[in-house]
Amino acid sequence: MSFAPTRTRHGASPRLVWMLPAGLCLLAGLDAALLLLGLPAPVTTKRLPETHGMLLTIGFIGTLVALERATALRRWYGYLAPGLLGLGGVLLIADPVPLTVAKAVLVAGTAAFTTVYIPLWHRRYDAQLLVQLLGAGFALAAAILWLGGVEFALLLPWIYAFIVLTIAAERVELAITLGPGAGGRLLAHAWGIAVALLIGLASPRIGAIALGVAFLALTFWLLRHDIARRTIRARGATRYMAACMLGGYFWLALAGVALLLSSPNGFPATQAAYDAVTHAILLGFAMSMIMAHAPTILPAVLHIPLPYRTAFWVPAALLHLSLVVRIWLGDGLGITVAFTVGGALGVAALLIFAVTALTSAIIGPPKREGRARPGGGDARTVEDEPADEDEPVEGTTRTPSKGTANG
Repeated sequence: MSFAPTRTRHGASPRLVWMLPAGLCLLAGLDAALLLLGLPAPVTTKRLPETHGMLLTIGFIGTLVALERATALRRWYGYLAPGLLGLGGVLLIADPVPLTVAKAVLVAGTAAFTTVYIPLWHRRYDAQLLVQLLGAGFALAAAILWLGGVEFALLLPWIYAFIVLTIAAERVELAITLGPGAGGRLLAHAWGIAVALLIGLASPRIGAIALGVAFLALTFWLLRHDIARRTIRARGATRYMAACMLGGYFWLALAGVALLLSSPNGFPATQAAYDAVTHAILLGFAMSMIMAHAPTILPAVLHIPLPYRTAFWVPAALLHLSLVVRIWLGDGLGITVAFTVGGALGVAALLIFAVTALTSAIIGPPKREGRARPGGGDARTVEDEPADEDEPVEGTTRTPSKGTANG
């Protein structure tokens, strides 16, 4: 495993094809969000509102993670997972296709995704990989239960666990300040989350409390050691990434507190608690982390440069503002209009981020003027200098070499 910055190759990778269904799932999920908020939406289909959650979690985030894992595996069969997950997401919004068929494809996709970790584990026996495998298993369990007719709201704790553990494992790999024993400690936290989910099957009330405690413990452990606490004082892309990550930790901690406070009757205790926990994790934590790492992960996977620009701050700030309005004013104080406005701002934030990223990729790296190189070389600023290949860089994507895995 290498923490060296990835040199982006010229020309887009064929993997870009797998991004198309993921992007469609994102757009469909946001369209469904507008419908659920009672706002005008570009597209209206019968199944959009009821599939909103699966579109954005397994359909969008699941496909992205599976594509990154397939890239690390470097075997053709690894791409079955993002292909099936993307296809399943698309079938969710295709009304002529029976919903059961779409659910079955998602089960196949999550099963393929889970099995990808087996050859990765054979390459490198690593605690972080076990945590990601456990998270993928939770996604598979959620897909199977959904196929079996379990209400989506009752599956959310399993989907929370999938997303939280996957992202936490990535942070442990990237944040070298966590130390050599971090993988084992992360695995202990992961088993704590697993125990909480199992308790929830027998007692939803106690399970919700246990899950809240587990999320809080994991958040404070990550926050205590994550290098983002120091790099927030840096400039440019480094500061942007740190701000997004610290914001993500805040919302995960808030979700843990909300689970503790809203658990007398189990999960979900109230509609407000359900909404607050769900969007604190899936928007505040997951999407904030995606915004943070997109400029480094996507170029490594797709071979398309995604230069950082100051404009990336706009959707990131808007995302967190939307959650403050929705969760604090809407869910917390019961102001209906704030709930609607916050939801609409969240949709706008994700759309603006997608447009900003696409525009930045098309325009390419910004041209800056700086001091001239000795000997008459190109004028470049210090920020333009390539990083030392042997120097660990926080937040960069790992480029697996032969015989290693990108965990």
